[in-house]
Amino acid sequence: MDSNELPEFFYEIFDPSLPRLNPGDEASTVRALNMFRSTGSGMEGQTALSFGRILDLGCGCGGQTLSLARYTQGPILALDNHRAYLDELRRRAEAAGLSGRIQVVLKDMRTLTTDDGPFDLIWSEGSLFVVGFRDGLATCHSLLTAGGGLAVSELCWLRPDPPADCRKFFSEGYPAMTDVETALSIIRASGYELLGHFTLPESAWWTSYYHPVEERLRLLRQRHAGSAENLSMIESVQKEIDIYRRHSAYYGSVFFVMRRC
Repeated sequence: MDSNELPEFFYEIFDPSLPRLNPGDEASTVRALNMFRSTGSGMEGQTALSFGRILDLGCGCGGQTLSLARYTQGPILALDNHRAYLDELRRRAEAAGLSGRIQVVLKDMRTLTTDDGPFDLIWSEGSLFVVGFRDGLATCHSLLTAGGGLAVSELCWLRPDPPADCRKFFSEGYPAMTDVETALSIIRASGYELLGHFTLPESAWWTSYYHPVEERLRLLRQRHAGSAENLSMIESVQKEIDIYRRHSAYYGSVFFVMRRC
């Protein structure tokens, strides 16, 4: 998301203190990483996967960044366009003894060029929608080494018959959202070999993401009771959570793991 386009109150809701800023958990990050072990790249059986240079694209406050640092070898460049998230990631990395592995950079992913690469692995959990799935794959392709790996979690329809309120919500919030088979076709047409894909469990939405956000919404409703504008934004986020609570069978976050052909 573009920091210049978002109201300041957005960052009070999605505060750096939150565990995560998108669906995910360490188990899912590790599961995606392990798909690189059976690619014939000589990484089978290693405790930590070795990559020359890793880019965490849209890292936020770094939930997945720290997991990457624990389960890979190689320098990690963590990129985001909101400084407070990077400051929090730096603090968490220092607390975990991982700061030597992670370099943070304040940059909008839409401004990346081939001069910023190349990378042996690009990781994007819940962030590629900022530029769009197809365009994001093209950008990552230009930044990867030949045979380099890419892991992306992307919001997808899981069933073709979502209820009307669910379909309407995403037609306004993410009109480019597509189904899994269409996403797979886009991946292949974008010059990648698919290594595997899976849907994140519902717990990856609730435990470290929606439940903490809901707690924050309850706090902010009291703090901003006199601001109709802020209350409206609070309720729009609550609506997103309620849509998932009712209709999680119809859509989800799908992890796609691939490498550049």
